[in-house]
Amino acid sequence: MHFKKFDLATRVSAITIFFNIFLFILKFFSGIVSHSKAMLSDAVHTLSDVFSTVVVIIGIRLSRRGADKTHQYGHDRMEPIASVLLSFLLFVTGFAIGWSSIESIFSDHYSVVEAPGLLALVASLISILVKEIMYWYTRFAAKKIESQAMLADAWHHRSDALSSVGAFLGIFGARMGFFVLDSIASILISLCICKISIDIFLDSVNKLVDKSCDDAVVDQIVSIIKSQDELVQIDEIKTRLFGNKIYVDIEISLDGNRSLFDSHEVARRIHDIVEEEISFVKHCMIHVNPY
Repeated sequence: MHFKKFDLATRVSAITIFFNIFLFILKFFSGIVSHSKAMLSDAVHTLSDVFSTVVVIIGIRLSRRGADKTHQYGHDRMEPIASVLLSFLLFVTGFAIGWSSIESIFSDHYSVVEAPGLLALVASLISILVKEIMYWYTRFAAKKIESQAMLADAWHHRSDALSSVGAFLGIFGARMGFFVLDSIASILISLCICKISIDIFLDSVNKLVDKSCDDAVVDQIVSIIKSQDELVQIDEIKTRLFGNKIYVDIEISLDGNRSLFDSHEVARRIHDIVEEEISFVKHCMIHVNPY
């Protein structure tokens, strides 16, 4: 199963890298020809997507490695680490776009700016369409293989689409003579990019510091356990995030007069059904107390 997931991740990443390189060439060429700084900045943003996708595929590959002598619980946390790196890349990109736009607003370069050509406007429209498709395509794959790093990469594509929207508005405004619109739109987009990067960072950190699961997941586990007739009571349930998986520790009470074999069978049955019913449970540990 891990190999199938990795094959899908590799295929999706290869496709997105190809289209990102195509868009970078298109944006860079149109930016040069049309004298559009907004389009050149957008080209650099697209190029950063290529590097982010490489980081994603490395993170997924490392996380899919099985347990070994030095990592007996596996390597699942390598993926949220990759997501943290991506969040920093997103934040730096957003901050750089915003800072550059603020500098432009407080400068007097608008009086000597040449209106960008039509090619840059067309290139921005193509970029918006392609990047939005890439966002949904990558998001679908990320949900299917339960990959946080790939989901972060999907948002990186969405941030590039937003950047292209800003470029389009700026270029359109500049062609109408309102050059400052380029910078204003870029600042708004940079704030959106930074917000997305912070959300990805916080979610990834939670998966690295043993944060508990949501109450809905715990309620689901309780419901599964209570479906067992032999169970007397649930003493305690502990959960912790581990990458994109969770660990579950459960203490139950059974009749102290039951044999060890019977008690073990009940615990084994609960263990199996919890891991079967909740696919993202990496391991369920059951401890039996005498009642």
